[in-house]
Amino acid sequence: MNGSFSLSELARELGIDAPRVDARFNRVSTDTRTLQVGDLYIALKGERFDGNAFVAEAARRGAAAVIAQDLPEDFELPSLLIADSHLALLRLARMNRRRCAAVLVALTGSQGKTSVKEMLGSIFKQQAATHVTSANFNNTIGVPLTLLDLERQHEFAVIEMGANGAGEIALSVGCAEPNIALITKASAAHIEGFGSLQGIVEAKGEIIDGLGQAGTAIFNANDKNCDQWIARAGKRKVCLFSYGEQVAEAAYRCTPAILGANGKMTFRLRTPSGEVDLELGLLGAHNAENALAAAACAIEAGASLDSVRAGLAEAQPVPGRLFPSIGKAGCRLLDDTYNASPDSYKAAIDVLASAEGERLLVAGGMRELGEQTLAAHREVGEYAAKAGLPVLLAVGEECAELVAAYREAGGASASLFNDHEALAEECLKRVGAGSVILVKGSRGARMDKIVAALTPEPS
Repeated sequence: MNGSFSLSELARELGIDAPRVDARFNRVSTDTRTLQVGDLYIALKGERFDGNAFVAEAARRGAAAVIAQDLPEDFELPSLLIADSHLALLRLARMNRRRCAAVLVALTGSQGKTSVKEMLGSIFKQQAATHVTSANFNNTIGVPLTLLDLERQHEFAVIEMGANGAGEIALSVGCAEPNIALITKASAAHIEGFGSLQGIVEAKGEIIDGLGQAGTAIFNANDKNCDQWIARAGKRKVCLFSYGEQVAEAAYRCTPAILGANGKMTFRLRTPSGEVDLELGLLGAHNAENALAAAACAIEAGASLDSVRAGLAEAQPVPGRLFPSIGKAGCRLLDDTYNASPDSYKAAIDVLASAEGERLLVAGGMRELGEQTLAAHREVGEYAAKAGLPVLLAVGEECAELVAAYREAGGASASLFNDHEALAEECLKRVGAGSVILVKGSRGARMDKIVAALTPEPS
């Protein structure tokens, strides 16, 4: 945090009465298990948890003050009793953000946001102190907690924003007050909470509303929904990027990525600041597109082309997102088990299809697709067959249509398994030094079990 805050300052921000006894704090906790002496404890309440039940524990552990929706009558610690403690967390995060002069980039999208976040953080760190969202702290609790870690020395901040439904990004961007907002793309991933693809487009667009009139909005010109976001941006500055130079009027473009002999992607970036050749250690054309998005944000934030080149060269694959490793029997293992949608499946299939060796697709189901579930799995199965993948091994009921579509489209060999153990056993029979295995599926499909089975024991 940027110095200390007081309960009375926060009360004024919330428009409520000042506390009977004031207290200062320079750290916030929402979990008594990690609370430190002197922290402000904010008791959050959700569907499956109630932090109000732990206010006494917070006091016992040395909290300086408490914000809660329910307090014992004899509670003596300095406190604010509030109808919505989540709102207090958001407002406090905004207060801390306003004490920091960092150029803040907020980003969202159906795919690519975590990879772009890491790439952008790597670029900014070439120039100055940078604060980046850690792990998956991208929801309406994780974002304000991330903002509370902003400090005066930070000159750049990269804040990832996710959502499970309408209104959530609006809450996150409202306390982040970004200088730059990026939407990577919109697709039918996690559609259940939004009702439709249009619902996703509108929800992702909430990030634009959090920009001041002097802010810059950055969009993917290749996304068919781009025009909607441009209209929503109004008179704000809009910059477009286009992978493969498809849209000539886009300010940020690049040549198609080529996989070099060193196993890295190379392509040429074209920007209003000039051109530069880039090298990327992450696989797939979609990661080259992610790099283009990161470069656009970085340059608009004031980064140099040299920082872009160096930062992207240092960017490392994110575990679970086409993460390459050497598996058992010397096979090449591609772990893409963090999440899955039709678009991300196709991108991963393209990478596998371009590889040399005995190629094996190990598929798990896609979740949260609602009414599009069957059609989406058939789409992926057909795509895998047309990409020329010779072997498909799949698990789970969701993949029945995926396997069927693969076979109908001329796929050479496909098997569907009822459980992960049987699938892992079959995979182990097929691995060898010349094999390349892509393991893909939503987190709920638990394809990480297959990755674990194919990963050698630490020596």
